[in-house]
Amino acid sequence: MVQIDIHSTVLTTVIIIGVAAILSLVFGIRHLLKSKKIPFYGKRHARMVRGWRLIFAALLLIPLGWILLNYSEPVIYQYISPSPTTTRTPTITLTPTITLTPTITQTPSMTDTPSVTSTPSMPKEIEAEFEALIEADQDAVFSAIQFANSLDSDFQPVDPSSEFDNPVGRLYGAYSYNNLVDGVQWSALWYWEGTLVYYETTLWEGGTGGYGYTDWNPSSDQWQPGVYEVQIFVGSEWMVSGFFTVFGEPPTPTITITPTQTATPTNTPTRTGTATNTSTRWPTATLTITLTPTLTRTIRPTDTLQPVPTD
Repeated sequence: MVQIDIHSTVLTTVIIIGVAAILSLVFGIRHLLKSKKIPFYGKRHARMVRGWRLIFAALLLIPLGWILLNYSEPVIYQYISPSPTTTRTPTITLTPTITLTPTITQTPSMTDTPSVTSTPSMPKEIEAEFEALIEADQDAVFSAIQFANSLDSDFQPVDPSSEFDNPVGRLYGAYSYNNLVDGVQWSALWYWEGTLVYYETTLWEGGTGGYGYTDWNPSSDQWQPGVYEVQIFVGSEWMVSGFFTVFGEPPTPTITITPTQTATPTNTPTRTGTATNTSTRWPTATLTITLTPTLTRTIRPTDTLQPVPTD
């Protein structure tokens, strides 16, 4: 609802009185002029009286407006305490917020855009591993990369985020794509603070369009805190980049405890020595030699001399 202060009310009243005075004066003069043209005395006299009344009313309204304009506010303020309308002036003092425009001086941050203008390039040592013979389609497009620790059955990231706490574990970079051709060279490069820490490059077999991902599952001590960037290339053409941040120091590898287990085999050589003694008992089992006398018993065919009486 619009609120009008006392000063505005007085000004509005004075303006209305001024307009009414002007109209009364105009209509009074018109009545006097028209009364001269009326031949009947009664009607002419009535019209003249009406005109003079309007003129007198106008003459009274003019000083009334002047009095209201100059003396009404002090009288009103004696009975009504003025509202703190001055509190609106601080809103005008808030205009120094325009002085905050020096934040526009921060536009030199826009000078950082050369990092954008310097589009990522494929390292020569990785490009030397390319096997594809098909050129990349210039119409190939990729969506923004979303990072998550897991994907659903449709290769959609589960609870994607741009910030991860150690230990991170396996991390996926999911995206959608279109206008690709099977057989082109596809590469994903993982950078930590500008240093290449992992990459994969292979022949594309995902079809023209759909959903895909790149993933990295290093040991826990390799997830150093900082800003990571994942760059997607088709051939040697950069397609899209994604960024995420890792917080917290990586856990110390517990694998170093396992070498203490390797020390235990040092006790086993003493046991292996006893095995050599037990193995010497096997030569004593020369039962195979004692069995050979059973073969000597085949001499019994000498008993076949009995057929001699047949002569």
